[in-house]
Amino acid sequence: MAPLILEPTSSPPLGHSENPHFKTSPAKHTAAPSHTSPTKRVHLKNMSPNVSKKTIYLNFTPKHEESRIHKRPTLKRPISHPRSHSSITRHNPSLALSPSKLTQSLRRTNSFNDNAFTTSSNTLDRFIPSRHNSVSSKLETNNVKPHPNASPSTHIKAQSSKIYQKHVAEACGLDMNSRVLQYQPLPPDRKKPVSLFSSVGSSSRSITPAIAFARAKKVPTAPERVLDAPGLIDDFYLNLLAWSSTNLLAIGLEDTVYVWNASTGSVGLLCELANKCTVSSLKWSDDGSYISIGKDDGLVEIWDIETNTKLRTLNCDSHFTRVAAQAWNQHILTSGSRIGSLYHSDVRVPSHFSAKFEDAHTAEICGIEYKSDGSQFSTGGNDNLVCIWDVRSSGTTHQPMFSKRTHKAAVKALSYCPFQNNLLATGGGSSDKTINFWNTSTGTRVNSIETESQISSLNWGFSSGTGIEVVATHGFPNNNISLFSYPTLQKTGEIHQAHGSRILSGCLSPDSLTLATVAGDENLKFWSIFNMPKSGKDKDTLADSDNADFSDEKRMEKLMNLR
Repeated sequence: MAPLILEPTSSPPLGHSENPHFKTSPAKHTAAPSHTSPTKRVHLKNMSPNVSKKTIYLNFTPKHEESRIHKRPTLKRPISHPRSHSSITRHNPSLALSPSKLTQSLRRTNSFNDNAFTTSSNTLDRFIPSRHNSVSSKLETNNVKPHPNASPSTHIKAQSSKIYQKHVAEACGLDMNSRVLQYQPLPPDRKKPVSLFSSVGSSSRSITPAIAFARAKKVPTAPERVLDAPGLIDDFYLNLLAWSSTNLLAIGLEDTVYVWNASTGSVGLLCELANKCTVSSLKWSDDGSYISIGKDDGLVEIWDIETNTKLRTLNCDSHFTRVAAQAWNQHILTSGSRIGSLYHSDVRVPSHFSAKFEDAHTAEICGIEYKSDGSQFSTGGNDNLVCIWDVRSSGTTHQPMFSKRTHKAAVKALSYCPFQNNLLATGGGSSDKTINFWNTSTGTRVNSIETESQISSLNWGFSSGTGIEVVATHGFPNNNISLFSYPTLQKTGEIHQAHGSRILSGCLSPDSLTLATVAGDENLKFWSIFNMPKSGKDKDTLADSDNADFSDEKRMEKLMNLR
């Protein structure tokens, strides 16, 4: 019998009725048995995954086949001879291929080339994902908190989505604090479980969507009352609005001061300044009996509200610059000048000048605020600086306890929290647009909110359900009034375009329920913002917030003892 020489040729488009993967030479040979042929037997033998693959080279290639060798075949399953499986199984059962093995072998071959029948052991199956790079990861919660200045509806939607995910996980028997794959032993359990939803520094107390929605509905969209304020000076650094503890509201209009009685609704002229001086600041004494009027010539006048008479004029070291900010602490009146100096005046004695703080700021002082117990006061200036002073040592050292340069614009808005003794809120101007919260005992910043608008005033209040809130009045560019819950920092309400121009100042009524705002549009508006704590739960919330500093100190002491 003549030797049989096999030569592979390029295959025609798969699916063709012929199977010309192997072609015999013209040499004569004895015909194989009719049930199968050597060509088919060798072809199936090479396709079997249990037999090592070898490449068989041709002795020659016909010219009409050369042009077809480099063509990329269509990836279709080749049609085998209908007798191939039965024939090879009967003749040699060890070479039989099951349909699943045949399919797997074909799928591992991406293309037919010179090494078409050589399979690399390092090639990964493209139908089975490789998991050797898998690592332990937390369940995806999509817990992306919205921006603190986002609208209340955005916060409500985020809270609802968070609660929905939690309920779905519980219904499916999933633990949101677990991991998808565990490759390491579990650490010891904590005494108190910590949710992955919570973040470092966030408050454990959160506002539910129902409470947030109810709070947003209570925020007014229109003022309760509007009064005209013609001649109001449109100057951001001036403080021309003040509300006394006896429910009298004073406003400065150019060279005159008017007083509105909130109890009776009557309006009266208090005084008209001489020499065409303009009013630059107003401040009531603690008991509401006197009002101090700062002028643009550097003098401060003290008036008696009962008799509508001027009691005295204070000349603090003959500084001839306007007095844009004032604050009372019992019988001591603190005022700030345009050159950045602070002055303490004792109104009980003829020689009133008691202390001077030169260069307390390098620019105009536009905000002064005393702590409720009178032990501290804070100042803000156009030099972007916040200073926290100790009253007991300021008379001797003339240096602030803390000086903070976090703000990037003038700091006019200052407000001590009446519910937490050592919490101070400060707001920056148009280049800063940020509310910062400070611990005045340590000088550390504990929180901040980016409001995306100029801040002209800050006031603290209380609302049932949400608890402690801070209200901010804004100037450029939104002219809004914003409400933020503390310490969650969630926006609970917003009044869009509260005025036609930037809001210059805002102050609360003595009962801390109504906010009065005045703007460059020469309108004085009144907004019902807060309410009084009624239920025992509300009072407990205030008690907890009042003892927050003490509890933090106790917690830190416990941690230090454990370490």
